[in-house]
Amino acid sequence: MLSSAVSSSLLILHKPFARVIRFPIPKLPLSPNPRPLSSLSPVASALTPNAVGAGGRAGALSPAPITEDLQKIDVNPPKGTRDFPPEDMRLRNWLFCHFREVSRLFGFEEVDFPVLESEALYIRKAGEEIRDQLYCFEDRGNRRVALRPELTPSLARLVIQKGKSLSLPLKWFAVGQCWRYERMTRGRRREHYQWNMDIIGVPEVTAEAELISSIVTFFKRLGITSSDVGFKVSSRKVLQEVLRHYSIPEALFGKVCIIIDKIEKIPVDDIKNELKSAGVSEEAIEQLLQVLSIKSLTKLEEILGDAGEAVADLKQLFSLAEKFGYSEWIQFDASIVRGLAYYTGIVFEGFDRGGKLRAICGGGRYDRLLSTFGGDDIPACGFGFGDAVIVELLKEKGLLPELSLQVENIVCALDPGLQGAAATVATILRGKGQSVDLVLENKPLKWVFKRAARINANRLILVGDSEWQRGMVGVKILSSGEQHEIKLDELE
Repeated sequence: MLSSAVSSSLLILHKPFARVIRFPIPKLPLSPNPRPLSSLSPVASALTPNAVGAGGRAGALSPAPITEDLQKIDVNPPKGTRDFPPEDMRLRNWLFCHFREVSRLFGFEEVDFPVLESEALYIRKAGEEIRDQLYCFEDRGNRRVALRPELTPSLARLVIQKGKSLSLPLKWFAVGQCWRYERMTRGRRREHYQWNMDIIGVPEVTAEAELISSIVTFFKRLGITSSDVGFKVSSRKVLQEVLRHYSIPEALFGKVCIIIDKIEKIPVDDIKNELKSAGVSEEAIEQLLQVLSIKSLTKLEEILGDAGEAVADLKQLFSLAEKFGYSEWIQFDASIVRGLAYYTGIVFEGFDRGGKLRAICGGGRYDRLLSTFGGDDIPACGFGFGDAVIVELLKEKGLLPELSLQVENIVCALDPGLQGAAATVATILRGKGQSVDLVLENKPLKWVFKRAARINANRLILVGDSEWQRGMVGVKILSSGEQHEIKLDELE
């Protein structure tokens, strides 16, 4: 009599429309002299009409030509993106857990948005660098769409969509994947995850002070101090006052901000040339660069006076920083303007005091963003914090945690016939909220102990025949070596 496995195989082959699974093979031109069927692989030969039997239609399963030159795929992810094997996923989850816990401590609610958005959402602000970094395309409905490069425009869209049903102020946060086609450097990838916290509906500087406080709290939880990281703070209104003084059109403001944002990345002469090309006079350029070199709020006040909004906002922020307890973390730097055109007031960047990494995070006030999408403007501010740079900083400071796999129990049947009993034990423990690695094969104890060490199991639970008949299981505490038996209904 044939074994059941062989019988099953024959049954499958006698089905007239048996499904054939083929690996992707590049289409090849048909050969004028095809190989005889007998030269095909045994599997292909088995699927000829004769092999299928009288029940099959002739030619119904005629095999595709098989090439021996199968192309190997590139096993690396696309350039600028990442895989997350278990060890990296543990680190990501650990980091995201801190993002979420800090947001919870500050009373924020989590939101999320589609990774795919309308392209128009990101090109409303003409001249932004971000337009050249979009992963965008036309979908099958002839709509222009893009993978989101950041989260704030999606947030603005959702706020407009909800309209007056929202109760202000909103304190929302998100942790989402973002895409930018840009030059890669240390801590900069084309795909990254970003933590955003936003406050909608608060016009006072207290909102910015609260946001910076949340980031400081996050850093402290990770062991990062003010000697490792600082915040450069300024206001877009500083730049506005200088441009207004020299009668530079308001329409040039966004373009000037983008140029100024490169001030630490390209030579000063290049900055001057770009500003001149944008339509800024030489006199205004010199005055602008002089103001942007100021690192003292007192000095700024001497130049702009104390009546303007820029100085008043900044003085209030520094006063609040003392009350929050993070004054040693922040410093004034007039050159900080942020590259995104929608910022309108205070802006800030977290930076590595060692100077080895790019900006760790950044944000500011964007009171007029909603009107660019056709909504009513609402006071708003927020920040974005990427996952890549902070991991580089933690590596630099030796602060990356040891995150091993940790499973509470490993359950093993001592006899193949007890596999079902072991499954019962695993189900009982999982029902009580405990993690269980059930040994699914008949393995020697030596292998089981190695497995337990690899997954850092706390207990080894052995299901033996004599114990099981008495309603018992064997329990070994792996840290101490202590062994005992316990009744199944007392297992916890």
